[in-house]
Amino acid sequence: MAGEEASDSKVSLRTFLEHLSGAGKAIGVLTSGGDAQGMNAAVRAVVRMGIYVGAKVYFIYEGYQGMVDGGSNIVEADWESVSSILQVGGTIIGSARCKAFRTREGRLKAACNLVQRGITNLCVIGGDGSLTGANIFRKEWSGLLEELAQHGEIDKEQVQKHAYLNVVGMVGSIDNDFCGTDMTIGTDSALHRIIEVVDAIMTTAQSHQRTFVLEVMGRHCGYLALVSALACGADWVFLPESPPEEGWQENMCIKLSENRARKKRLNIIIVAEGAIDTQNKPITSEQIKELVVTQLGYDTRVTILGHVQRGGTPSAFDRILASRMGVEAVVALLQATPETPACVVSLSGNQAVRLPLVECVQMTQDVQKAMDERRFKDAVRLRGRSFETNLNTYKRLAIKFPDDQIVKSNCNVAVINVGAPAAGMNAAVRSAVRVGIADGHKMLAIYDGFEGFAKGQVKEIGWGDVGGWTGQGGSILGTKRTLPGKFLEDIAQQMRTHSINALLIIGGFETCDRIKQSASGTKRRVFIIETMGGYCGYLANMGALAAGADAAYIFEEPFDIRDLQSNVEHLTEKMKTTIQRGLVLRNESCSENYTTDFIYQLYSEEGKGVFDCRKNVLGHMQQGGAPSPFDRNFGTKISARAMQWISMKLKESPGKGKRFVTDDSICVLGISKRNLFFQPVTELKKETDFEHRIPKEQWWLKLRPLMKILAKYEASYEVSDSGQLEHVHHRGHEEPAAI
Repeated sequence: MAGEEASDSKVSLRTFLEHLSGAGKAIGVLTSGGDAQGMNAAVRAVVRMGIYVGAKVYFIYEGYQGMVDGGSNIVEADWESVSSILQVGGTIIGSARCKAFRTREGRLKAACNLVQRGITNLCVIGGDGSLTGANIFRKEWSGLLEELAQHGEIDKEQVQKHAYLNVVGMVGSIDNDFCGTDMTIGTDSALHRIIEVVDAIMTTAQSHQRTFVLEVMGRHCGYLALVSALACGADWVFLPESPPEEGWQENMCIKLSENRARKKRLNIIIVAEGAIDTQNKPITSEQIKELVVTQLGYDTRVTILGHVQRGGTPSAFDRILASRMGVEAVVALLQATPETPACVVSLSGNQAVRLPLVECVQMTQDVQKAMDERRFKDAVRLRGRSFETNLNTYKRLAIKFPDDQIVKSNCNVAVINVGAPAAGMNAAVRSAVRVGIADGHKMLAIYDGFEGFAKGQVKEIGWGDVGGWTGQGGSILGTKRTLPGKFLEDIAQQMRTHSINALLIIGGFETCDRIKQSASGTKRRVFIIETMGGYCGYLANMGALAAGADAAYIFEEPFDIRDLQSNVEHLTEKMKTTIQRGLVLRNESCSENYTTDFIYQLYSEEGKGVFDCRKNVLGHMQQGGAPSPFDRNFGTKISARAMQWISMKLKESPGKGKRFVTDDSICVLGISKRNLFFQPVTELKKETDFEHRIPKEQWWLKLRPLMKILAKYEASYEVSDSGQLEHVHHRGHEEPAAI
């Protein structure tokens, strides 16, 4: 993956506290509207970061209703009050719809309750309705205070002292229906729930040759339906933003029967609950079932997922996203001035950005307006480049044109898996094969990595051959960690024999988005867990952030016996509080001498009488199992993009039989900052530590202080990637990196 430039915005802890001191400030945090997995991680991050910089932080229970009612609904939080909530779904501080807050009278009461506690900084976690309400409140703030003073409820001194209200929003919504952010808190976890159900349904549907109509949430936004359709290779998807064309009933039935004719034993149709036709009339799952039964006579079942999608444990992605957003929200509040407009902390690619709340809400409302006015192309465009790319990718992979309608390129393109198996590889192969066939290439599969290539294990692979591959773990093509060095001559011969014009390599310095740990429910115990990753500490670091660990030892940040001793002392102090358990992660190659056994023995000895230890080496279970929705979609989209690049390069070829000699004919595709980026391998050489098989600069290291701060260590923190308010705009021609 392309290296990330280190930011210049790193500041020492002392400077950070001087510039962003929370001393004398009070922050209120509330969750409002529908609950979403990951909200608790956001609440935890706001509370701990607020306390860390010296501010007082208050829970506002039951959303705006609690703010209006006051009393015991507004309570000061401490460090321990947010312990053990990272892995809990929903929101521990409650959420409620509130009619009273929609009235000026209700907002007067709310303002009075906040002023009495000195709260002039508000962190709101909710959807666009909740954030709009917060912005109205902010605009009216000075007028509300004047009115309260006139009624004698507060004095003039309080009016001057609390003259303005700062508002920062984080979007918690499983629908991902908010413009301006690539992912909202809760979306990834909801996708996990949907994919778990789809994977389970697939086994029973396979057995009985059934058609399943699956209804997912999304009254106004089809993101969940679209991404889950991409992730499971659904036969048809219904979205509010992109209704099917006139005559869809016949087209869908033809598609289903064609798939059955190709020996596909199951059909999956995914419907967003807000699905409509081009006349804005609802399309229901029952309607679709009736159509399939009457037209085709297939055994068809409807499954409505409902609130299952909101439930369960938040995914690692949502925990990390919410933790990053929470810390960033506190920084934004402390940097705000009376002139700073209310902002939303959002995600762009792998970066945290701040956007004006009003602009985001306006664009979100513009999407709905476009749908109401039947301007569906505009609605898709307004949803953002990521949504548009998802939709186009789905269409390319789901619909196969007849062979006589595909213009042949007379090029042979081969696909190979190398390195260790990683979840999502099969989704990438499926995507590459289908996009390649659609572009007119003959697609070849190479089995068993470079070793198989040298032995001539090369076969043509067709559209139907990769059906059902997205949800499969491991590598169906087979992969070995053998390097091509000793087989180069044989491989060159095979390339000539099969006239291979381009080669897509999926794999490399292995990565894997699968890590789960849990250490709750046990008193006075420290778990020491070893993760994979070679010399790359990504899994240990991000796993630590997602699990709320106390320490993570990685190769990229050298440590010595003094650091280990300091961690033991930190845990000993922690055991004196109500949080009586610890979690320590160690990357498998972080140190030659400080092994997992050594750390386990040291902690056991030093913690005698205070805590006991357990160790666990996760091993290859991290590479096993079905791929996550993120891996399926990332594999699918990045592979489709790679095939488009290959097709473009083949068209640029100066003539048949000539070879490319330019550097940019061999590239690695990955995310750099906010965009997908093709980087020539020659350039990548300069940025790579080949001995340890890692980039020289790791972009995720800037998230490391986040883990330390949230675990109560002193650390320097890097303020957001720009620290400035940006504007919502449609990206140009660059590739959006979002899933």
